[in-house]
Amino acid sequence: MPLDVELGKKMLQLVTSRYDDRHWRKKIEKTLSLPQSGVLDPTQQQIFMYLKIELKAYKSRRADPDSWIIGGYATKEVIDRAKFQPHLVGPDVKKDEVAFLGTDPGDDVTEGWWDEMLVQWFDMPEEEQPAEGEEQPAESETAVKDEEKSAKA
Repeated sequence: MPLDVELGKKMLQLVTSRYDDRHWRKKIEKTLSLPQSGVLDPTQQQIFMYLKIELKAYKSRRADPDSWIIGGYATKEVIDRAKFQPHLVGPDVKKDEVAFLGTDPGDDVTEGWWDEMLVQWFDMPEEEQPAEGEEQPAESETAVKDEEKSAKA
């Protein structure tokens, strides 16, 4: 199940506030490499994609893999641009929706929290199982038919 609004906000705060901390750089790069489908809120998804694209740096088109500019002035500039010119993030993004960028998410955001966030990002909701009284489609019948077809071939 993708990140809800609160988890998405903390993730974006982490990416935009701890980029100068060497301890968090690799984790931020890992987060930026994730698919945007892991963020549920459409506005936060736009902010995530903005950061993902704007922090992208191409070292070489042939040799080096894609990487991100994490840390330093360039990262701060990208974040400030998002905060003060929200229309660059998306046409319908308002200033109050990006105001939290660059603020630390708090002491509860630790490596353990980050690991749980990654699990949540990729966690898929379980398919509903039919109740015990309901019949399930018989897999054995289709398997027998498939075996008969392959025997005839």
